[in-house]
Amino acid sequence: MPKKRHQNKYSKPPSVAPPILSSSSFASRPAEQHERSVNQLLANLRRSSVRQNGVQNQNQNHDSNNFAMATPTVPPSIRQILQIPETPAPAPRRPQRRDASGRRAPPGPPPPRSWVSLAQSRHVPTDFLKAASAGYIEHWPLPGAYTPGAGSLIDQVLRRMAVDWEQQRQWNKFYLYTLPSRLRTALLGYISEYYEPGVSAKDLRLVLAGPADEELAQYGVEKPDLAILNGDVFYLDLAGSVGKSVTVKELSELLFPPKAVVEDDLQDSWDAMGPVSGPATGKLLPNLAQLSLAINPATTSSVSWKQLLALASKLPTLTHLNLSGWPEPSLTPNAKFAKVASPLTGRSIQYGGTGPYSHTLDGDWSEAILVLNRLSKALYSLEYLDLTGCGDWFPALMKESDGDFTIDYVDWVGNWGKITMLRLNSGYALPESDSTSGQYRRMSDWVESAKAVEKHIRIQRSGRGRWITVEKDTL
Repeated sequence: MPKKRHQNKYSKPPSVAPPILSSSSFASRPAEQHERSVNQLLANLRRSSVRQNGVQNQNQNHDSNNFAMATPTVPPSIRQILQIPETPAPAPRRPQRRDASGRRAPPGPPPPRSWVSLAQSRHVPTDFLKAASAGYIEHWPLPGAYTPGAGSLIDQVLRRMAVDWEQQRQWNKFYLYTLPSRLRTALLGYISEYYEPGVSAKDLRLVLAGPADEELAQYGVEKPDLAILNGDVFYLDLAGSVGKSVTVKELSELLFPPKAVVEDDLQDSWDAMGPVSGPATGKLLPNLAQLSLAINPATTSSVSWKQLLALASKLPTLTHLNLSGWPEPSLTPNAKFAKVASPLTGRSIQYGGTGPYSHTLDGDWSEAILVLNRLSKALYSLEYLDLTGCGDWFPALMKESDGDFTIDYVDWVGNWGKITMLRLNSGYALPESDSTSGQYRRMSDWVESAKAVEKHIRIQRSGRGRWITVEKDTL
């Protein structure tokens, strides 16, 4: 009979340890570590997993392929008993990106600044193109002015108040002037932008000085002290409202009220004293330093340089001025095509200082230079000047004209020697594909004029004045 073969179910363990246990990591451990209890081994495993999870969270920015290990959470009492360290806090969520209207921005990185900046006008969005075709120009805010964050609570509240301004100025007229100064000036800017009629002289008086004295006395409200109320108002933004809902003359009379004249009875003697002027009324904004009078040529009927010169003579401490969209400087803009007959020769001569062909054929900028020279003498403290959208009369900033035994020109060393920022942008966007040759030629002329003005100012100063930065478009 064949011999039966019995296969042993249990065999004697080998006397030599497996290779995995003979490695350096296990061989270097002391013998007492093998005698640890199960609880100690579990606690050690939990510590190592938590530590490894923290290291992976720190290196997550360097290696996106690493993902954190799932760490089980236990109650605080059990964590103290088992001596488990605290679970690391989760990484904060990335804040959602919002656009100017408060909506969520599309996924992905934001567009480059050259695509959305008017200074790089080749890849500008379509809404700017529509605004340009409608005659609107882009206005830059005054530097340092308070602007609420887009989509913030203050931004939404001020925007809603501006839209409902017809109702707000009636129901809250006793509370608007008590708001903080930066909110009042921001509210005026929102009204100019979102309220279709714009800011009027009554709105300015209501927000900056409160209701009329009769209304305050009727309800027993004390008249505010304007020096204290508006002592910290340094800027006023009326972009889009000048020339549409408020004139420069009305603004001048509001900021600098005329002296009250005390009328006396008719005197019988010539030696009697005449009417005596009353005390001078305080300034509405005693510390005004920044003023924006930007206009939109599509919605503005007319603006007066003569009224601007009268206002500038009362603001010698103005440091920032925005004249975006203003027409060429002229004291008689409505007489450009008017002619009169000379009493000596009988020939017809130009009535105003600027004719229809003064710039194109004759190269005559004498009237514009005269107006700018008077403006520079009045506003000798300017440090910032914004002339966006004024490309048609950029040559007046560097031309010369023959005056009365003198040569008139804009003095960039003396009168306007403190200007360190000059903005000469076009304010319009040039379509890349649909632009005509005339549009491209006009934009090119503006850019070349801005470059020439920058070169002229630096040559005129030539180390004698401050360094000036001229911001202009590029093609």
